[in-house]
Amino acid sequence: MAATPRLRDTVSFAAELNARYGASDAATVIGVAIELFRDQGGIAAISSFGADSAVLLHLIAGADAGLPVLFLDTGQHFGETFEYRDQLAADLGLTNLINIEPLATLIAESDPHGKLHQSDPDLCCSIRKVEPMARAVEPYAAWFTGRKRHQASTRAEMPVFEAVGERIRINPLASWTTADQADYMRRHNLRENPLVAFGYFSIGCFPCTQPVKPGEDTRSGRWAGAAKTECGIHLTGLENALSSTRVTVNS
Repeated sequence: MAATPRLRDTVSFAAELNARYGASDAATVIGVAIELFRDQGGIAAISSFGADSAVLLHLIAGADAGLPVLFLDTGQHFGETFEYRDQLAADLGLTNLINIEPLATLIAESDPHGKLHQSDPDLCCSIRKVEPMARAVEPYAAWFTGRKRHQASTRAEMPVFEAVGERIRINPLASWTTADQADYMRRHNLRENPLVAFGYFSIGCFPCTQPVKPGEDTRSGRWAGAAKTECGIHLTGLENALSSTRVTVNS
């Protein structure tokens, strides 16, 4: 492949990558992306260490166990999430786990009592997730996520490679189904987040996450009873937060 273009052309570049590799298996996508971006601006993975994080992290560990894995500590996670993070990272031999936290000044200003989610969940997600995630991915030209098209209507048309401002977000598992996930977990004997056994099939912050009821989609327990379906780190909020930050990529 030709050298990476400067990332002002990320929309066309993402389209080119999708045309070449969008139908490839996840391991191929991960291998290609690591080779492409490792010395061309850098690449990382983001993980919530939630209900279905193990598959992406297992694939990444097989390609490069030293790849930066960014974990966003919102200050409102379940205790089980932290235990699972440490256990799974040890299982897979991940050696570059990076914890990111919200800015203490923003928390003190907007959510000093930890109850902002009750009155303004969008602002809560903005200061606890979007702003810190923008800081986390800012040093990199690209990053991996474990998102899948079946998870929500907002993800139904999600490409494998997508432009986020001047950066590239990569979704190697975009086409995977729940059955694909479960089969991979079984075949590789991967550790499962303990909250899954209690019906938590999509795990976020504890004040805004409930067990999924029979017949509901896997993300129905997130912001249950509200119109909100995404925290914002995968929507335009992150792109806006990154809009003034440029990356340097050789051409």
